[in-house]
Parts: sequence; C-alpha cells; structure tokens
Amino acid sequence: MVVRPKYFTPNEVSVHTTIDDLWVSFMGKVYDLTPLCNKHSGDLLLKPIIKSAGKDISHWFDDKTKDVRTHVDPVTGCIVPYTPHGRFIHIPPPLPQSDWANDFGKPWWKDDAYCIGLLSEKTRFIRIINTLTSQEQTIEVCSEEILDEIQDRYMKYNSHARSYTWKYIGKNLEMTKTLEDNDVADDSEEFYKLAMNDDSFLPAIHIYFNDDLTEA
Repeated sequence: MVVRPKYFTPNEVSVHTTIDDLWVSFMGKVYDLTPLCNKHSGDLLLKPIIKSAGKDISHWFDDKTKDVRTHVDPVTGCIVPYTPHGRFIHIPPPLPQSDWANDFGKPWWKDDAYCIGLLSEKTRFIRIINTLTSQEQTIEVCSEEILDEIQDRYMKYNSHARSYTWKYIGKNLEMTKTLEDNDVADDSEEFYKLAMNDDSFLPAIHIYFNDDLTEA
C-alpha cells in the first residue's frame, strides 16, 4: 500500500511560531524543528530559526544543490555559506575555531527526520453543507488532497463525517480522488478578477447522513 504524503497549507505552518512548537517550510516541504530547538536550547545560533518560525525559508537554500546558499567572502576570498539573517545551527564559523564540532551528522536541513509533510502548491476554499443539520463550514484545503483527506480536515467540525455521503451538484464524489478530478472546479481566480469574493460563490459540497440519503 502506497502511503500518501501529508499536505499542509501555508496558514497551517504559520501558527507554529514558538520555540516549543516551531515549524518552517522550504523547498516544498514542511519541517517541525521543535526537536532541534529542544536539543540546542539556549544556543544563540537558534535565533535566525526562531525569527523565521512559521515562515517559508526557501530563500536560504540553493534550488539546484538543495544546500545553503553560498557566496565569496570579500575578506578571505573563500566560498562560504550566505547567511545574511545570521549564522544558524550547523553552519560552520567564518574562521576556524577549536570548539567547532562537526560530528553532528546530517545538517538539519538535510535530515528527513524533521520533515512532516509537503507544502501545498495551491490551496483553495470550499463550503461544506450538512444537509441533516443545515450547518455550513468554509474550510481551506490543499489542491493535492483527495476527498478522504479533506474529510479528515472536516472532522473537527463533525466527528461523524465518515457516516456521510459527499456530493457535488447531485453527484456522488469519489473519496479517493482530488476535487479537480471530481470536476469540482476552482474558479477563485476568476471570481477575484470580477471582485466576487463572497464565500457564497465558493463550490458547495453537500453531505448526506447515510441513514437519511436524499437526492440533491
């Protein structure tokens, strides 16, 4: 069985901004650096990471090498890591130091142990209408997610969500496919151009309790 990756929205990453709960994203992936912060608690080299908590830091890295960007030091003429935001954990000092320990193994940005999922390339909003209770929720989802995963997001609003059949314009949705593959178009850009930003223009998915299925 192929395990699907977990997708996160930028908004989900942005709420993890404390040293006890610190996430960042870069190069399309999401990293939970809380264990790194715990391991190096009190180290001044954590400062740039803490300042960037909840943000995307792809600009720290080279697209081709996937490593920290480098530049030629104007003083020494050597190629060194480019860290204008400040030197951070696992970056060597600019000059040799006897107390610099490089036996840490993989630097944190290459250690998949910190990776918890992928950053969505595009998110969208949808409305979910419970036909049993008439309750409506607008939620942000990842365009890469299948309906089963979107259902997981909706569980915090309705813990019995798995007992419902999901439909769009009267058609049963295939839960192992994405919204796009279920022909639930994302017209948000067109609506934005037309200044039609009200939630009422969002696609509405109706869910029907399985003991009381009715035609949409």
